[in-house]
Amino acid sequence: MGKPYFDVPAGGGGGVALALSHRGFALDGQENTLAAMEAAIKMGFAYLEIDVRTTRDGVVMVFHDERLERVTDGTGRVADLTASELAKVRVRGREPIPTLAEVLARWPDVKLNIDVKDDGSVQPFVDVIEAAAAHDRVLVASFSDRRRLRVLRALSRPAASSAGMAVSAMIRILAPLGLAGWIARRARVDCLQVPRRYRGIPVVAEPFVRRCAAADLPVHVWTINEAPEMEELLALGVGGLVSDRADLLAQVMASRGEWPQHRLVP
Repeated sequence: MGKPYFDVPAGGGGGVALALSHRGFALDGQENTLAAMEAAIKMGFAYLEIDVRTTRDGVVMVFHDERLERVTDGTGRVADLTASELAKVRVRGREPIPTLAEVLARWPDVKLNIDVKDDGSVQPFVDVIEAAAAHDRVLVASFSDRRRLRVLRALSRPAASSAGMAVSAMIRILAPLGLAGWIARRARVDCLQVPRRYRGIPVVAEPFVRRCAAADLPVHVWTINEAPEMEELLALGVGGLVSDRADLLAQVMASRGEWPQHRLVP
């Protein structure tokens, strides 16, 4: 791997596998909010998975959906609204939508796995990372490899990155030929983040995990919310788990003597 992103922060425990709290920890639906992130950090998480979209006036917001309706009391597309308009919106009627700059400044020791959700976020996202000098504590992710590579090429220093759908599929198909590492290097990929199954087809199995590990390419599996499945995947040797159930994942990691990954609380 080699990227500083994969080094567990000083003072943390942890073993080989990374534990990532998906959109923070919010069983009440307040995903991607400061409250959700704080809850996960207090449990010992050093790694948070979050999503970003950008407003009409170029402010990068931590938000998953294209539109506001599913999780907020607002309406419309994030890209059509200004930051000041979004400041009035509340997630589940309670929590504001944070900016990426705000999250980076609030928790300088926490690593962020960031899914860049739209093309309009590429340059604004780069600008935020550059301003915060956050290259070593972010992992750039996107379902679109084209978008992901645009971000990486625009950054002044290298940042960790996970494969998008096209590169992940290519590695999955060609890994038995010993080509996983070669593809990863050409595509500027440091890990794979994949579902355990895709449309009923198994993606994560022991031979695949082993071949990727031999290519120094850890496999992170999303979104795993049951403790027995977490334990099963960790036994396969996966490099990380992403979960909505941060509470269960913390318990599983603790049972392996690999917790916490962060000893600081906000």
